[in-house]
Amino acid sequence: MTEAAISITDLTKTYKGGKQALAGVSFDVPRGQIFGLLGPNGAGKSTLINILAGLVNKTSGKAVIWGFDIDTDHRNAKASIGIVPQEIVFDPFFTPFETLENQAGFYGVPKGQRRTTELLRAVHLEDKANAYARSLSGGMKRRLLVAKAMVHMPPVLVLDEPTAGVDVELRQQLWAYVRELNRQGVTVVLTTHYLEEAEELCDRIAIINHGRLIANEPTRTLVGRANEKAVEVTVDRDLTEAPVAACFEKIELKGERTVVITYSKDKVNAGEVLAALQDAGLGIVDVSTREADLEDVFLSLTRAGAGTSGTPGHG
Repeated sequence: MTEAAISITDLTKTYKGGKQALAGVSFDVPRGQIFGLLGPNGAGKSTLINILAGLVNKTSGKAVIWGFDIDTDHRNAKASIGIVPQEIVFDPFFTPFETLENQAGFYGVPKGQRRTTELLRAVHLEDKANAYARSLSGGMKRRLLVAKAMVHMPPVLVLDEPTAGVDVELRQQLWAYVRELNRQGVTVVLTTHYLEEAEELCDRIAIINHGRLIANEPTRTLVGRANEKAVEVTVDRDLTEAPVAACFEKIELKGERTVVITYSKDKVNAGEVLAALQDAGLGIVDVSTREADLEDVFLSLTRAGAGTSGTPGHG
């Protein structure tokens, strides 16, 4: 099916008191992808997810999940999505097994079709099936939340900051499971503060800032938008001050004989940068470059967005 997994059109949310959290956001999440939704704190990501989850009422606009409108076909829309919230909320007196059984019951999953043990195994909690949830570590609770979101086998899984406060090993286990779900056909939407995580996992990334969509592109395209490139050069003698050239965006000394030069790759190339150093009478001993990454793009885009805070709907 070519229809989007999630389709959001002109979504706005203004809270009482006038704070506008979303200002006409529109984008589609393609089926079968891992889709990143990024933005600084307070950008509107959680509001958007809470609208999809049915926890917050939108002010205007339209949201469709797996072909079902959240207003006109609320029941099917809700059945099509599983949401792993940022906050870890559990009844402390239920075991993981009971937690999943209860959740399956809420969604009307018949006893014979429940996959409680399979889900616990998938999130490495099979040995904790009958332990009280309050005795689980933070990482275990977070994995239990993922299993809880999958009890009704939704085609779309939304993970809201799922690895905040989780150690590296648990994070890797979580991503292995998410990738496996994605291979099985589940569309995954991920919000994260870890940009390297988004860059590694996501097929496509949308960036929200001040309630507005400021980017929505395949990850590789987005990373390619980073214009600044850095080159680290070791020269053949001690430097007392950094050399100056028109093609350098900025230059810093990193030791007696090493400089880091930043330049715009849409204006000059590395050869011209090195030639400028040689023109300054310096011999080049060693060169290494640093490719721009998603963090560079994110910072430049959100910085640019912050500069337009005078436009309506920001703040």
